[in-house]
Amino acid sequence: MNSGFLDKLIERIGRIHPDQVQGYLHRLSDEKGFFETIFNAIHEGVIVTDPSGCINYLNREACELFGFEREECMGQPLGERLRGLAWDKLLDGDTRVSREMEVFYPKHRFLNFYVVPLHLPTGKRPERPEEEMVGYAVILRDVTETRRSTEETIQSERLSALTLLAAGVAHEIGNPLNSLHIHLQLMERKLRKVPEPMRHELEKSLEVAREEIVRLDSTVQQFLGAIRPSRLQPSLENINALVQEAVAFLQPEISDRRILVEQELRSDLPLLEVDRNQLKQAFYNIIKNAFQAMQTGGILRIRTDLDDAHLSISFADTGGGIPPDNMSKVFEPYFTTKAGGSGLGLLIVRRIVREHGGEMDLINTEGRGLTLTLNLPLYQHRVRMLQDRPTD
Repeated sequence: MNSGFLDKLIERIGRIHPDQVQGYLHRLSDEKGFFETIFNAIHEGVIVTDPSGCINYLNREACELFGFEREECMGQPLGERLRGLAWDKLLDGDTRVSREMEVFYPKHRFLNFYVVPLHLPTGKRPERPEEEMVGYAVILRDVTETRRSTEETIQSERLSALTLLAAGVAHEIGNPLNSLHIHLQLMERKLRKVPEPMRHELEKSLEVAREEIVRLDSTVQQFLGAIRPSRLQPSLENINALVQEAVAFLQPEISDRRILVEQELRSDLPLLEVDRNQLKQAFYNIIKNAFQAMQTGGILRIRTDLDDAHLSISFADTGGGIPPDNMSKVFEPYFTTKAGGSGLGLLIVRRIVREHGGEMDLINTEGRGLTLTLNLPLYQHRVRMLQDRPTD
């Protein structure tokens, strides 16, 4: 509101004729509506409180960020509307405070906010103007995308470091493993000339050594497969058919665990250019994770769907879900909550999906299950070679 106009109005309030009051009120209402429009147009949330922290004003963006109904909030303590944050401590004092918060309703977001004390001159001593603290302004900004971008950059750099490390480790371990395997074969041939009682014991030891070599080699290959970029061999495929093939391949385990698999596959899906073997590997990993989460019994719902830009495949199980503290770790190498798990399954799935230009979504309900959705782009934007321009 125009402070100059308001100051003059206050100075002249005793001399204003009653007939002029209506005109001044209309002008004040117009200016209030003008500033209201401005505050509702900006993308930052604005909340204004009185000195005790009760809400005097909040704009449209603040309501959307927190899922507030404006009329219900007016006059309410901010600390009661946003439980979990010590607003009484944040609003205690005469200094600016800057923090970040995580909210889960109405959407999961990360917000940056800062609290600014509001002062107005008292006007009692013009030669030494004093200020009175009349409340606080809370400015909110959605930093979810910025935070996600930063985390993806850090994750990409970490993955690059892991890739270099894995290449070195695979080289240093792979060569000795090959050599050990060859020497075990030579030892096995020479054992044929050893008398039977002694040969039987030595063959058992050789078999244990061979199994451990195979296990080590498999571990190295799994780790490389999880983080090393691979060359796609794309072809036009029916995604529903790939889902059905994956379920059919795992049917013996489905029957053994007494798990019900419900498939809701949309019939009008277009063919998609994908690497069928890698995508089926992703399906295997997701379905096996769901089986392990549900142990014996339970329902796995597999659904395919379509929108303007993506084809989605979702897998919803009725297992125990993931504890909130572990949600940020599910894509870390070797992180697992299962006995005997490698902790590489979802890392491999994410690599395969990203190499296809897609993304993964996780919706977790602790104690009730997990829904994992793969979103694959309908149109692959590929590099193509332009023909040379004809020369004159």
